[in-house]
Order: sequence, then C-alpha cells, then structure tokens
Amino acid sequence: MSEPAAVLRLHYYPSNASLAPHIALREIGVPFELVLVDRAAQAQHAPAYRRLNPTGRIPTLEDGDLVLWETAAILLHLGERFPAAGLVPPPGTRLHAQLLTWLFHLSNTPQAEMRGYFYPHTRSDDAAALPGIKAKAEATLAEMFTYIDTALGQGPFLLGATYTVADPLLLTLIRWGRGFARPLHDYPHLGPYAQRMLARPAVAAAFAAEGLSAPFV
Repeated sequence: MSEPAAVLRLHYYPSNASLAPHIALREIGVPFELVLVDRAAQAQHAPAYRRLNPTGRIPTLEDGDLVLWETAAILLHLGERFPAAGLVPPPGTRLHAQLLTWLFHLSNTPQAEMRGYFYPHTRSDDAAALPGIKAKAEATLAEMFTYIDTALGQGPFLLGATYTVADPLLLTLIRWGRGFARPLHDYPHLGPYAQRMLARPAVAAAFAAEGLSAPFV
C-alpha cells in the first residue's frame, strides 16, 4: 500500500509575500490548506508560529514534516516537487539558471528594498528621518523596476515564453507598488504583464480566496 500524500499547508496573510506561493499552488493544482496568520493580532510572533518559522515572518509552508520559509525557497521547492506543472525548468538548463537569477534578484533586491518603503521605522529610531528613508527607498525602487521593465520587454513572462514560479513573485511586487508616485502598472511592460497575469485562472482564484479587491495592481 502506498504512503498517503503529505499534507501541504501554506501559512499566509492576504496580499503578503505568501501570495506568490499561493498562486503557485493553484497553478500546480494539488490539494492544500490555507492557514491564516493574523498579522492584525501579531499572530506571526505567537510561540506556536515561531516554532514553525523562527523569523516570525510570512509565509511558511508545511509539506508533511518538512517546514520551509523564505518565499523564493518555497516557490522553488513547489516547482521542483511537482515537475509535471512545468513551473521550474530542468536543473542544469539555461532556463533553470535564468530562473534562479530572477528568483534571487526579486527576493534579495526589490523585495528587500520595499521594507524601507513600507517599514522605514525598521531602519531608524529617528522619527524625523522616516519620510526621507521612505522617499529614498521609493527612488531606489524606481531604478530597480525600470531595469526589470526593460528586461521583461514584451515577455510574455520573465523567462520569455516560459511561465515559472518567478512570475507570481513579480506580480506580488507589482501589486505592492500600486501606491508609488509612479505605480508599477504604469511602466510600459510591467503594466501589460500584470494584466496578463491577472487573467490567469490561478491568479484570480488566489486573489478571490484572499479576499483581495480591485485595484489589484
């Protein structure tokens, strides 16, 4: 008799970084459970959650007795765990190397810089300095997304014709940038890209399940 399939649980909060693996899970089409981590109640710092994810951040993925955190790691794991979905090119190929580049770039560069925009208080205890930190982060992000917009070109996806786990992450970042002085949907390639992504059934299902409403990006 075969072993029962491991239960997949994604610990999430609406519109957080967990949105990217949530979309990926729906693209893959396997059963999974969504477990709300109520940030409004600081549930990410509760002892039970900290035992799963010692960083106290979101998301966390339980795959049976395997527990993963860090969005890019979860995305890569899901794509490799379910290769039939085609969301991660075969290791050793040129496309796989390009995917790794984008996953690490998006998570380590623009996503990390967004903390300065949304949480400037984490970078200074001087309240008078916070507006300047936020403004500097937004200017830096504009430079970063100008590069991403150019690299994306006509797409249709980050890796050209190949849809990968990097695409839900980029869409999540575009959504977060909808309040910038120049929203990310206003860029010549990022805007149409976001609309193509929003038209995907898995994306629509994830947004609906998280209770997200327009404007989506």
